[in-house]
Amino acid sequence: MTSSQTKRRREWVYRPVIRVALALFRLLGFRFTLNGIENVPTAGGAVLACNHVSYFDFMFVGLPAHYNGRRLVRFMAKKSVFDNPVAGPLMRGMHHIPVDRSAGLGAYESALDALRSGELIGVFPESTISRAFVPRTFKTGAARMAIEADAPLVPVIVWGGHRVWTSGRKPILRRRVPIVIEVAPPLELPEGITAIEATALLHEAMTQMCQKVQRSYPAPDSDAEQWWQPSYLGGAAPTLEEAKPIEAAAIAARAARKQKKRKPAA
Repeated sequence: MTSSQTKRRREWVYRPVIRVALALFRLLGFRFTLNGIENVPTAGGAVLACNHVSYFDFMFVGLPAHYNGRRLVRFMAKKSVFDNPVAGPLMRGMHHIPVDRSAGLGAYESALDALRSGELIGVFPESTISRAFVPRTFKTGAARMAIEADAPLVPVIVWGGHRVWTSGRKPILRRRVPIVIEVAPPLELPEGITAIEATALLHEAMTQMCQKVQRSYPAPDSDAEQWWQPSYLGGAAPTLEEAKPIEAAAIAARAARKQKKRKPAA
């Protein structure tokens, strides 16, 4: 996709979806704090690398780009989301990028083409929601794309949406939840840095950002709310090590459900 094709592309789906999302946020009464939105480039390609704690994160990461130049973010997302009969048409209409984990090279090349054509690419380097609510191990794709396309690598932290809807818990309808979105300046990557080295820098920067946001966020006001507070702050969320078997069991359960659906009836 060339830069001129990107400019000509009509956004029949994405911009109406943004209006719906903003209306949903007003309905839920989210209290947003957006810091550093000026760090999202107003032109040209960039990789927005974000932590992942809730099912709202896709929408949250798009807000700084929306408010700083009305830009759109193309997200890399699991192919299963595109297979959903409701979400799938919306994801394709918004020109997001499906990732088939059994054949990820195609998605990487599509994202790289979009990045080189001037798009903002949204990536969750953890690849799934962290049940510990602190950054998990990162995959190298975000850093590798930024290096290969010579594009800015912008760290983004979101916090608060997990209190309403996160992995392993039913949605909790509550109003006036504080939501923090923090955008840092692009990482300064030394000449010749490898994707592994850049990923380590990204993980360190985002971990520090995450801790800063979490420490300044209002603490749980009851024992019943301790579940969403990270363990290092005295909360009841599992540690990264404790979360590993929980996340592995959830992945296995999803795979079993998919296999059952594919299995022909006797």
